[in-house]
Amino acid sequence: MTAFAASFVFVVLAEMGDKTQLLAMAFATRFRASVVLWGVFAATALNHLFAVVVGNYLTRFVPMHHIQLAAAASFILFGFWTIRGDELRGEDRKFDFHPFWTVAIAFFIAEMGDKTQLATVALAVKYQTIVPVWLGTTAAMIVADAFGIVVGILLGKRIPARLVKWGSACVFVGFGVYGIHENVSAEILTPVVEIASLAALAAIAFLVARTPAREEEPVPDTGE
Repeated sequence: MTAFAASFVFVVLAEMGDKTQLLAMAFATRFRASVVLWGVFAATALNHLFAVVVGNYLTRFVPMHHIQLAAAASFILFGFWTIRGDELRGEDRKFDFHPFWTVAIAFFIAEMGDKTQLATVALAVKYQTIVPVWLGTTAAMIVADAFGIVVGILLGKRIPARLVKWGSACVFVGFGVYGIHENVSAEILTPVVEIASLAALAAIAFLVARTPAREEEPVPDTGE
């Protein structure tokens, strides 16, 4: 799979149900969809350019074998993160500028440290390239957020969110397990260890799904 295609697929999956997709959906109820998408594009292009540069830079100082293992483990973590899900904490009300700048600034800040940004870093590490990963992840964010806006506004609750979330999570965990299998020696990763590890991952996924999200104080709506 090419760097562009892999980056596109992974980030589309990571963005499904993510906080930034929810943010785009929330903004679409206040501003024109085209303005929201342009704001998302500007914020994502800058944010993910930073992410791929950081990911590519790491390969100069850290042995590639260790980086590939870390990237594989990160995909498993992204899968669990997807199962846990995200929710908005008032990010769509924190800024009050021109609609474009309101969307772009809020989206850029929300994306910092988000799993789609971290996935972009991991992809840049895996493929050791900048432009294809940057273009792939940016295009994926636009497609996923456009899909979220349309689904959220026009279709409401007809599409089962749990099905999308678990499907995305399984893809991430699957690629993570494959990456670990390819980078750990057979002497360590015996069949018994593999079976036990898969059972442990299944148990963790079950616990993550059953654990309620941490509640935070809602941001008051000032009516501005």
